[in-house]
Amino acid sequence: MTDVKQHWEERYSQRDRIWSGHVNRWLAEVAAPLKPGRALDLGCGEGGDTLWLAEHGWEVVGVDISDTALRRAAEEADKRGLADRVQLRQTDLSASFPDGVFDLVSAQFLQSMVHLDRERIFAAAARAVAPGGVLIVVDHAAAPPWAPPEVHEHRFSTVDEVLATIDLGEGSWERLRADVVERDATGPDGQSGVLSDNLIVLRRST
Repeated sequence: MTDVKQHWEERYSQRDRIWSGHVNRWLAEVAAPLKPGRALDLGCGEGGDTLWLAEHGWEVVGVDISDTALRRAAEEADKRGLADRVQLRQTDLSASFPDGVFDLVSAQFLQSMVHLDRERIFAAAARAVAPGGVLIVVDHAAAPPWAPPEVHEHRFSTVDEVLATIDLGEGSWERLRADVVERDATGPDGQSGVLSDNLIVLRRST
């Protein structure tokens, strides 16, 4: 077991559920008007995005480093009758990447306090987008209002800095979105606040 995998296994073992189970807002907004095809969900966690995509007609590969998270996602897929539309794979994305091409590749908050080779992952993600397909990357742009002081001291990347880490390789791309966006959210103790995210949406032309 790598230190990175151990970190996430310990994180998921803290509670029966870590995430809300709901789809991330920006993924839903971007994916809703698209024609369903094959999708790749990077860092799928307990499957909120993966299962939403499957419910909306996509064939989805969800990858995560945590076996615990993937087991929970699989159980939820079975419960909702979506197992035939979902493939879940245990993967350390800093070391390997799923084969194939996809009509939608999603990296939602693929940020970590432990090692994560984002440049390698984003380059592989771009290569995995089929012509006409979409790459969506969403990052935290600032700390939540309820975060502890040390998180507020952390410098978050700007949209342009995140874009600079994405090696698009060969081919032509259309920039659909590259903005800081805001959403209402509720903190762990019921606090209300506004969160800022970097939203990057790119469409591969060729």
